[in-house]
Amino acid sequence: MSSPRFAWWRVLALTAMLSAGLVAGCADPEDQRPAEQVTGLPDFTRLVEANASSVVNVTGVSSLPSIGGDGENGGNRDDLWRGLFGERGDSVPGPLLPQENDGSGFILSSDGYVVTNAHVIDGANKVFVRLTDGRELVADVVGIDGIGDIALLKVDAEGLPSVSLGDSDEVRPGQWALAIGSPYGFDQTVTAGVISGLGRHLPGQSRQPYVPFIQSDVAINPGNSGGPLFNTRGQVVGINAQIFTESGAFNGISFAIPINYVVDVIRQIKQNGEVRRGFLGVEVRAVSRELADRLGLDVARGAEVVRIVEDSPAADSSILAGDVILSVNDIPIADGAALTEALGSLPPGSKVTIDLLARGETRQVDVTLTELPDAAGTEPSRIDPESSGEPELVVIETLGMILRQGEDGGVRVGELDPQGPATLAGLMPGDRVLSIDRKPVKTLTEAYREIARIAHNRGGKANDLVLFLVERDGEQRFFMPALSGSPHDAG
Repeated sequence: MSSPRFAWWRVLALTAMLSAGLVAGCADPEDQRPAEQVTGLPDFTRLVEANASSVVNVTGVSSLPSIGGDGENGGNRDDLWRGLFGERGDSVPGPLLPQENDGSGFILSSDGYVVTNAHVIDGANKVFVRLTDGRELVADVVGIDGIGDIALLKVDAEGLPSVSLGDSDEVRPGQWALAIGSPYGFDQTVTAGVISGLGRHLPGQSRQPYVPFIQSDVAINPGNSGGPLFNTRGQVVGINAQIFTESGAFNGISFAIPINYVVDVIRQIKQNGEVRRGFLGVEVRAVSRELADRLGLDVARGAEVVRIVEDSPAADSSILAGDVILSVNDIPIADGAALTEALGSLPPGSKVTIDLLARGETRQVDVTLTELPDAAGTEPSRIDPESSGEPELVVIETLGMILRQGEDGGVRVGELDPQGPATLAGLMPGDRVLSIDRKPVKTLTEAYREIARIAHNRGGKANDLVLFLVERDGEQRFFMPALSGSPHDAG
């Protein structure tokens, strides 16, 4: 039994807690203070009220072909009916159905400029922007940066409510963030979370090699793409663009394009109608721990030059295969992705100073960048699997699996290492492989080379995940085996 003195102190402690409003459910219902002053958590009410009208729904539509009464342009009206509903009115998708991509966006300026993701309007014949007041406006596409996944639109309207832009360089892990968008078509959906990481380069990502993503745990789902990521000041610090998931829905990890990067892209689109990026002309891979030890580096850092591209600025300089690039204009280079980001942020014609480590000695090289070739979209600083060994050996070594050409012409999972990454992830012999990292594969050669490309592009980093979509027993399933070791050590 408690002593009288102990019971007395318990009464005093409880009284103090009640008076401070720290006991759950004991806050004064008449207390009109903001929630963060009562609970210690942020209250986003005012932020949402101030910014919701600046967030829009964006729809890209691939239009139906026009069909005249004389049967021109694709047939007569009966053909159209059959295309839409089948021979007897069955509800089946036909080849003439319009395709729609739904996403989000935000109003950049009151005169009608709107920003969204490029993939939201990919392949669209018409683009519509729906405002919170119910108006749906046809948008002109001012410009698209496919590599950065950014699109600038313009609607014919004035006096629109626009967002305030923040500084994404000031974003720090642990800060609160909020998204407004249209997931699954639910307009003006608000989700919140914290910043989880900065400068992320996505595994197997070939479309956006120049983007240093902001990672957060703000819930993002299909339809959120192109919408704004706000800080607690109500400033946009990023564009929500990607999620990392097995199911296609939010799984706790989302990625936003930093707004500083977006502003530079928009500036170039407005000035030049396109985005121009600097090009050095080297293929690189991340420095391994073994190479770092040989070179006397304290940590594995830098980008090892594997090959020099012909007729490139690097070919005209003293850079050699085997050199390790440590910095560009005094910006430290951690790996190949960091090198791509540093070079891609500079315009053609830029003069750069590159610090190299070769044969135990450091030296500097001055190079003038040219323009990224039109083969753009492919990362110029990543290894080409065609020149990097036998793809089949890479797959066996890194995933513990062998693929087979199926009798139906597709790709099937063959033998598996019982303790290998593919087995541990849940893949089974006989699974039909439909896509790898969301890239469809139809032949054995495509599958092996895609995995080899992914492994090499990631610098042989162990534990990186590879996304497989397979068909098993008539159902499609996702599996994510992890790479197990450097493909450069294969064989």
